[in-house]
Amino acid sequence: MGFFGRLAQLIKSNLNDLISKSEDPEKMLNQVILDMNQQLIEAKKQVAVAIADEKRLYKQFRNEAGVAEEWEKKAMMAVRAGDDSLAKEALLRKKEHDGLLASYEDQWEKQKAATQQLKTALRALNHKIEEAKRKKNVLIARKRRAEAMKSIQETMSGLSDTSAFDTFDRMATQIDQIEAEAEAGAEIAEEYSGDVLKQRFNKLESTAGAEEELEELKRKMGMGGQAPAAAARVETEESSEDEMAELEEALEELKRREIGG
Repeated sequence: MGFFGRLAQLIKSNLNDLISKSEDPEKMLNQVILDMNQQLIEAKKQVAVAIADEKRLYKQFRNEAGVAEEWEKKAMMAVRAGDDSLAKEALLRKKEHDGLLASYEDQWEKQKAATQQLKTALRALNHKIEEAKRKKNVLIARKRRAEAMKSIQETMSGLSDTSAFDTFDRMATQIDQIEAEAEAGAEIAEEYSGDVLKQRFNKLESTAGAEEELEELKRKMGMGGQAPAAAARVETEESSEDEMAELEEALEELKRREIGG
């Protein structure tokens, strides 16, 4: 298994481990991103090592090419000098370095291809991590929105409980009772406060005009007549005399109280 295959497996195992712990989603996602960033750092180190190996092999390849070229020049120089034996030895040495040159070139080409693959994989991994960060932000936003909705629903569910409104109804009933008792107390206090004259005048005002309304009704009904009208006037006069007598008696009572006071 290659390095990036092991890296993907490690990230997946870490993610599964976090999920199995049933941690808070936001904390879990943040931890996953932290782990992925740490793995990305390790991956960059591995790619850097691969690049360094490629450069080293290329340098060795170029060095061997230079050495082989030097031995070829020396062989040419020996030929010019008429020393074929020395020229052969130089060519043999060149052949040795040509062999090393071919080996380094092959290793360098392979390392170069592998390094390019690692760079591509690293870019893809970095892209995946950036995508994971964006998804993390979306998921966290969804999680917070869901929590807010859950809180609102719980609050609304609590408000829908009739016990709270029953309490308001009981309080309203108690307040109505208190107000009624206060009004009754005020009426009793007024009734027995000693202001009899005021009460009688109030009674007189409440009944004033009743006789006139009765006579008007009788006239509309065709029942009005001289005798009934006279009788009504007599009754009204007697009633008025009785009320005046009561008023005079009330005035005398007030005077006596004032003198006694």
